[in-house]
Amino acid sequence: MRTLMLAPLLLLLAWGAGVPAHAQGIEWETLNDEAKSLYQHELYDSAIVVAKKALQVAEQAVGPDHPDVVTSLNNLAGLYRAQGQYAQAEPLYKRALAIRKKVLGPDHADVATSLDCLAHVYHSEGKDAKAEPLLKRALAIREKALGSEHPDVATSLDGLASVYVYQGKYREAEPLLKRALAIREKALSSEHADVATSLDVLAGVYRVLGQYAQAEPLYKRSLAIREKALGSEHPDVARSLNNLAGVYRVQGQYAQAEPLYKRSLAIKEKALGSEHPDVATSLDVLAGVYYFQGKYAEAESLLKRALAIEEKTLGPDHRSVALSLNNLAELYRAQGQYAQAEPLYKRSVAILEKALGPDHPDVATSLENMAQLYRKTGRVKEADTLEKRAAAIRAVRR
Repeated sequence: MRTLMLAPLLLLLAWGAGVPAHAQGIEWETLNDEAKSLYQHELYDSAIVVAKKALQVAEQAVGPDHPDVVTSLNNLAGLYRAQGQYAQAEPLYKRALAIRKKVLGPDHADVATSLDCLAHVYHSEGKDAKAEPLLKRALAIREKALGSEHPDVATSLDGLASVYVYQGKYREAEPLLKRALAIREKALSSEHADVATSLDVLAGVYRVLGQYAQAEPLYKRSLAIREKALGSEHPDVARSLNNLAGVYRVQGQYAQAEPLYKRSLAIKEKALGSEHPDVATSLDVLAGVYYFQGKYAEAESLLKRALAIEEKTLGPDHRSVALSLNNLAELYRAQGQYAQAEPLYKRSVAILEKALGPDHPDVATSLENMAQLYRKTGRVKEADTLEKRAAAIRAVRR
């Protein structure tokens, strides 16, 4: 099953934490709390309305260059980014960066944070040529301001490595991730939850490289750390279970993968509720195990449930809905049920074009999948058209 790759979301939402009430008044704090609650419930459109109001209140209360305004700019930008609205997020992050440079100086650690935010937007858009120098600059600032072994330096190393991973430069990413892991082990202890995160990312590189023997023990260690630090039923434990299961799945070891995916799903249902979007994600990956074993009926029921959850909780035009539509369409195509597959592909492409823009790599993936369906049904010209458009998207992204 050829799934869409959704770029990781690393939102840096401060929500005014620790800001004294006299600086912006009770109204600003109340609006921040409301926006935070809406964000946590993934009610992004409503959260954006509230975050805009908070920005307006801050600007009127303390002026355009106050740190509180930076907080509001970052919050609003993060909400746009959560929806893939990068064109709206970018100018907000740029303004926050300019304020910090002006007020704090170009070499302040908070400037590095703003550089990271802007770089993550570029990375999400596939503009890694713009993201990479910002991440390198952020890394240099943190090394100078905080020291070469500060945990925030590890964060910068992770960000730069993620760009290399996305570009397929895994050998360049590997030493950065190893250094980040070493920093965290020294600064935080070998059993800290952040160490588990570093282990996951490094293992992910080995997994992509096909070095499963190196990936598996790192995922197992990450799982053990999280179980000890967080308890056996924490959502982060479910994430580790998913990662380990993924190593088994990619090797065709479905008997080992399936119980891990099922345990992950059970944890999420208990911790988050049966209709949480993360539950839908687990349903998707478990469906993939059944798909690869030819258990199409089992896969279909899980994919339909995942789709229903996402449409209800995230709305019909969310990227995750597009992913589930794509996967369900792939399932029907594999069974020769082309009439059922085609409208799902079309809807998936339409959602992604609206959410991410017409030139996003995920759009290319859906176009390629739909082109395969057209070839199966003898619609060669239509397949050629889609494949050419997908190739053009990928050429721009290189």
